[in-house]
Amino acid sequence: MTLIEIDKARYRKHLNQVIVACVIALTAISLGVAQLLIYLFPDADGSHFHWNLSGVVVACLIIAGVLKKYKSHSFMTEVSYVWDLKQALNKITRKMSKLKQAAANGEVEAMTAIQYSYAGSRQLWQLDDNTITMDDLALWQSELDALASKYQVEIRAENYHESILDKY
Repeated sequence: MTLIEIDKARYRKHLNQVIVACVIALTAISLGVAQLLIYLFPDADGSHFHWNLSGVVVACLIIAGVLKKYKSHSFMTEVSYVWDLKQALNKITRKMSKLKQAAANGEVEAMTAIQYSYAGSRQLWQLDDNTITMDDLALWQSELDALASKYQVEIRAENYHESILDKY
């Protein structure tokens, strides 16, 4: 996955609209389905927990299907990009300890994956206004830059591809 610059204002606006739509849909669909099931299959004891739970499950499935179907719509471009980026970064994070060991031994592919992770994290944190950990990220980046300098290699996030992780 290639890192691309996205419009922060458009991303935040569309993300908020998607979240609000999902909350409204979850509420309406789950209540509607639960009420329909309670009407069709009344319980003499008055306990309708299983019907309410069924309504929530059905609503979640419907919302997930709609989000998947419209993921490639132009309205969802930035939101989908961020979701995909978070998934890519999670894959790297799960292998980060092995990647750091390999990078310490001079493996360029490991350094490339780490560089991509840092660049992607920086972008995400700026989009979400999560600037608290930016100082830590700068420290980690300087450590990675020192390793690249030590082994006299140039590392670029653009050279990252997911298949690098198969080694680790």
